[in-house]
Amino acid sequence: MISIRPATRAEIPVISQLAWRIWPVVYPSIVPMEQITYMLGWMYSAESLLQQMDEGCTFLLAFSDQEPVGFASWSRLESGEGRLHKLYVLADRHGSGIGKSLLGEVVSSCQAAGCQHLELNVNKRNPAVDFYIRNGFQHLRSEVIDIGQGYVMDDYVMAMKITP
Repeated sequence: MISIRPATRAEIPVISQLAWRIWPVVYPSIVPMEQITYMLGWMYSAESLLQQMDEGCTFLLAFSDQEPVGFASWSRLESGEGRLHKLYVLADRHGSGIGKSLLGEVVSSCQAAGCQHLELNVNKRNPAVDFYIRNGFQHLRSEVIDIGQGYVMDDYVMAMKITP
């Protein structure tokens, strides 16, 4: 049974641990391991996650039999649109519906917040591009973002219309 609920500040270590379990397994075919380590340290330290929460990101945790198996984060932008920042599921749980459930919770939250669109960035080489297309997202544009230390994120920007 999958359950999803908002994460608390006390669960920041759970989010960080999930990221450190997911990224080194899922992403070496997409970006170099050195970049993975850099990005994990940058985005998933306790300080960084706390700052993201303080800046308005809502984190959701997914559980299967009370074990944390994935997470997502989103925020409502000043423009009034929704932004999906993160959606990650343990590799051995891919294809089980957890990602779709997390995305559904984000979409519901965006609807409740009055958003009409939900936007995200995804690495062009990430197989999740197909997941997002299957779930109603469309390509808007490509962008390359310099993230420091000589690394870049080579992404698609995708969006979906949220119906009331």
